[in-house]
Amino acid sequence: MITLRNVTLRRGTKVLLDSASVTLNPGEKVGLVGRNGAGKSTLFALFNGTLHEDGGDFNLPSQWRMAQVAQDMPETSQSATDFVIEGDTVLLAAENEVHAAEASDDGDRMAHAYMALHDAGAHDAQARAQALILGLGFKTTELNNPVDSFSGGWRMRLQLARALMCPSDLMLLDEPTNHLDLDALVWLEAWLKRYDGTLIVISHDREFLDAITTVTLHIDCGKLTRYGGNYSTFEDMRAQQMELQQNSYLKQQDKIAHLQKFIQRFKAKASKAKQAQSRVKALDRMERLAPVLASADFTFEFKEPANLPNPMLSMENACFGYPPSEEAPAGTPPTVIVRNVNKSVMAGQRIGILGANGQGKSTLVKTVARALTPTSGIVTEGKGLNVGYFAQQELDVLRPLDNPLEHMFRLAKEVLPAGQSGREQDLRTFLGTFNFGGDMVKQPVGTMSGGEKARLVLCMIVWQRPNLLLLDEPTNHLDLATREALSMALNEFEGTVMLVSHDRSLLRSVCDEFWLVSRGGVEPFDGDLDDYQRYLLDEAKRARESLKESLKSQKEVATQAPHPVTAIKKIPENLKALKRDQGKLEQLMLDLQTKKHGLEARLSTPLQHQEISEIGTLLKKIDEELASHEEQWLTVSEQIEAATLG
Repeated sequence: MITLRNVTLRRGTKVLLDSASVTLNPGEKVGLVGRNGAGKSTLFALFNGTLHEDGGDFNLPSQWRMAQVAQDMPETSQSATDFVIEGDTVLLAAENEVHAAEASDDGDRMAHAYMALHDAGAHDAQARAQALILGLGFKTTELNNPVDSFSGGWRMRLQLARALMCPSDLMLLDEPTNHLDLDALVWLEAWLKRYDGTLIVISHDREFLDAITTVTLHIDCGKLTRYGGNYSTFEDMRAQQMELQQNSYLKQQDKIAHLQKFIQRFKAKASKAKQAQSRVKALDRMERLAPVLASADFTFEFKEPANLPNPMLSMENACFGYPPSEEAPAGTPPTVIVRNVNKSVMAGQRIGILGANGQGKSTLVKTVARALTPTSGIVTEGKGLNVGYFAQQELDVLRPLDNPLEHMFRLAKEVLPAGQSGREQDLRTFLGTFNFGGDMVKQPVGTMSGGEKARLVLCMIVWQRPNLLLLDEPTNHLDLATREALSMALNEFEGTVMLVSHDRSLLRSVCDEFWLVSRGGVEPFDGDLDDYQRYLLDEAKRARESLKESLKSQKEVATQAPHPVTAIKKIPENLKALKRDQGKLEQLMLDLQTKKHGLEARLSTPLQHQEISEIGTLLKKIDEELASHEEQWLTVSEQIEAATLG
């Protein structure tokens, strides 16, 4: 188990943990929560050994294997599959031992090395890695693409897959959902539920925490408090606790006031001096309770739109996609992602855009936002349509050297009529409503956190008073308080909302209808988010089965070709090569014995006549292969013996 006893932990001069104690048991799935800056990531640094306690006792079992997502952006020309396979540290060590054994003259070492390689799962490593990659949203055509060919967000998904590939007793995940779509998030939840090690996760996604955690660890004011249950349970228990604390504080304040009143009234009277003095001592001995100071909630609102065209826009036989690249030959047609869309967007609608990764959700939103033009068909905008667009890459559009005030000045110049400009004090006041006050209005955006940048983008959108909001993954960098504020603001917004998000809590609270982008079209989704999650899991299952069939076909083709070990040389060139051949034959025989035992175990269960016949055929084939390999092994062994004697 993991134990902290009176642990003090500092970052610089700031004390983040002050005599904190907690115990986490093996196999528990723990959500680590607390406001930004409370010390969650610092606590992770203690767990992974990057930091050490400044006081107290911290213990994590030394034999535990640890997995976590590397935060650096991978730069390599390795294929996606090979990159993820390397995350299996046990397999990597076994492969290194095989290479070392083959370079030696030790036949026993080679035999043990090949057995260890088999135990490490070398036979199915590629299938395991590719299942992780596909589960996190990649296409089958991308499995062997170089890591460098993917964008930053996709490379971070590969880092996550690499962490999941690593055999571990403890897994640390810091905001693992930030770069995921809803389909990948649903898959990750299902995977983590099956994980049998100890999991500690930092996340601002309420439903994700509710789905996978059974313990909540709250870090606040330098202390760690353990709550049994998921995030929603923690919230309820925390609210009750705060209410009790506040009631106790108010009762104590009444008692203090009563004692002070008695002291003031009777301290000058000789007859009452003794009683007054005893009350002074009682007051001194009293351990003062602190008032409950709930963290100030961040709130904002969208201003009433200047007008509400109805319909906002209409699409007739519209096809959406991307124009050919500049390098493409003349006459190259555009790449069409979504076809023949016939839909209208009405004033006041709240539309959630659903669809598995790569189906065209962002393409649809970008076209409505005018960032792309339709490849064919007609998109008609209502008169006075004013679009507020939050793009996934919107944070990259901010100028890192400019401060929030400069961003607002530039926006005012672009949006306001000629000859008008925003007054500095008005812009400062508006920034203040989004918690950009004081010196922050002059702080370069490049030095801000992802959450602060996202808040600035929201501020700029709200200032423009849009009547149609297009939000493509707006919560990626927002903490729970800001997500709640966004949800409330969207519910009070009088215009139209089109939302793409993996935050199911936001989708549930904001959207009253869903569009499904799938198989090149856009259709209404007749169901709720729970129905959609089941749909995604079914789609993922079909993709895995398709991959298994593909790998099976490849394996069957490979087994038809002569195995490199079957053509054993009659005259040995050297002892080292013979021992390598012997080790490979032993590995082949071990794999066949494993398959044979599995099939024999199936025969001990009730089966249909046809299944029994099929298993019998397979067993016969395995026995024939075993006999052939054993004969080869004997030949090689004799050659090794002859070479050794010679």
